Amino acid sequence: MQAKSRPSRRRAYALLASAATLATAAALASALPADAHTGKGHGHHGPSRYQDVQLLSFNDLHGNLEPPSGSSGRVTETQADGTTRTIDAGGVEYLATHLRQARKGNPYSVTAAGGDMVGASPLISGLFHDEPTIEALNKLDLDVTTVGNHEFDEGARELARLQNGGCHPTDGCYTDKKFKGADFPYLAANVLDDKTDKPILKPYWVWKKKDVKIGFIGVTLEGTPGIVSADGVKGLAFKDEVETINKYAKVLQRQGVQSIVALVHEGGFPASSSYNYDCDSAGAGSGISGPIVDIAKNVTPAVDALVTGHTHTAYVCTIDDPAGNPRMVTSAASFGRLYTDTTLTYDRRTGDIARTAVKSANHAVTRDVAKAPDMTALIGKWNTLAAPIGNRAIGYISADVNSTGTESPMGDLIADAQFAYGKELDPETDLALMNPGGVRAGLTYTAKGSEGDGVVTYAEGFTVQPFANTVNLQDFTGAQVIQVLKEQVSGGNAAAPKILLPSKNLTYTLDLTKTGADRVVTDSIRLNGTAIDPAATYRVATNSFLAGGGDGFTTLGQGTGDVVGTDDLSALAEYLTANSSATAPIAPPAADRITIVQ
Repeated sequence: MQAKSRPSRRRAYALLASAATLATAAALASALPADAHTGKGHGHHGPSRYQDVQLLSFNDLHGNLEPPSGSSGRVTETQADGTTRTIDAGGVEYLATHLRQARKGNPYSVTAAGGDMVGASPLISGLFHDEPTIEALNKLDLDVTTVGNHEFDEGARELARLQNGGCHPTDGCYTDKKFKGADFPYLAANVLDDKTDKPILKPYWVWKKKDVKIGFIGVTLEGTPGIVSADGVKGLAFKDEVETINKYAKVLQRQGVQSIVALVHEGGFPASSSYNYDCDSAGAGSGISGPIVDIAKNVTPAVDALVTGHTHTAYVCTIDDPAGNPRMVTSAASFGRLYTDTTLTYDRRTGDIARTAVKSANHAVTRDVAKAPDMTALIGKWNTLAAPIGNRAIGYISADVNSTGTESPMGDLIADAQFAYGKELDPETDLALMNPGGVRAGLTYTAKGSEGDGVVTYAEGFTVQPFANTVNLQDFTGAQVIQVLKEQVSGGNAAAPKILLPSKNLTYTLDLTKTGADRVVTDSIRLNGTAIDPAATYRVATNSFLAGGGDGFTTLGQGTGDVVGTDDLSALAEYLTANSSATAPIAPPAADRITIVQ
């Protein structure tokens, strides 16, 4: 449930749009009638043949109602002279203002999302099972979204509650008003109840305005069971994205809907980190790779555009469909930092999108606009309820503890905390391992509220570890421990390695000049300075997600002597409280446990 990318049976194909393709697209676009983008006729009465429809989209909000802090709240923008600058971005108070401004002058406007609206959320939303985020999305006038893998963090029953409303079955109602649920449909075309073989939510939805109609099909990545806790996907089957989209595209066409957009919670990796780079330029630094390329190349040409997500990256690219025609594929990074504005030119004569006229661009959700008052009120309401828990100090840091890099200081700190907690549960605990996708943010030294610089609050810790996983102990042979480290860079993780964060007593060399499992140099692996004995038994602390074999670490699912402890956030809070104070704050780990050769 914590990974941002997934092991894929697909190959990641780099995409570099050729000058010939672009020239063809430009020639076709120029062949459209002059009113193709204006929606205006040539002096005759009634609507023109062509009507521009504005598609606003975003993805992977993850309950970030307040502006994200640190690098999670910034985007990189390429300037006209080729230089780059970073922009503070995000926060629903600003997202609402930007979307409302974008809709002005566009009577035909629809807003869609690419999944992971909730899950792995900061305390203001996560503490209340993401009801605050659903309320915010209702106020944002979101029309439709697909499910993402994180919509299954608490299982299908809780997802149904978010859609339909009602108080939480355990925690009850948080206010004097019953939770109403989402005003917009969640789509889950490829998520089936394994007993009925039917989608657990609507597979598609049709947006209509006057004589214009556009169908939306929603899917999440087929590999969701590998990155979500087993309880979250119990009783569910996740089908192939392409086959599902193609199936429902035919259903929509039979219903007379020719304009179709696929909302796909799967993504790619752009060649540039700038949100506004030219993906389709023929030069270096353009293009996109990753699972979405293979999906886009095989989705039926009946689909006119793909709104994607999951990888938390930003891109606006064309990828040729199976007929060889360019088709728009977009993603708006994550956490509400960007939104995508796409113009779909609807042809009233055919009921289809004039594909060659599609325009699209990502826009930063800058914080230099007025805050939306209704969002400010919503945040204030939920913060008031969360404050007694969230404002409690749990520790002190001497500097930022970042969550970036192959070996992140934040991940190391969590591993140390779980190792220390494991020792409390069982003094025979030998080491701890933390998955990188479970480290949702870092800790910033600068105070976020009134707590003071260097103070770590419970709310900040919750943002780092929001999953409520437990800390588990298991026994493995030394050979299995070595195999776990090899699985970081082999099997399903060969193409996109998932480097575990080790407790401070485990060191080894990662040689990225090699391939597959050989990238972990076996002879370099040391525990407390001593080589691991393949025949010996070692007690390993992990979170419950990894203990179940998540993220492709199948060997971690084979441990014995299981002991289940407290939740991982409590372990982190206990460690920070025990090892830091206002006068002796804890320093960020040096992130030198893995020696990386490149």
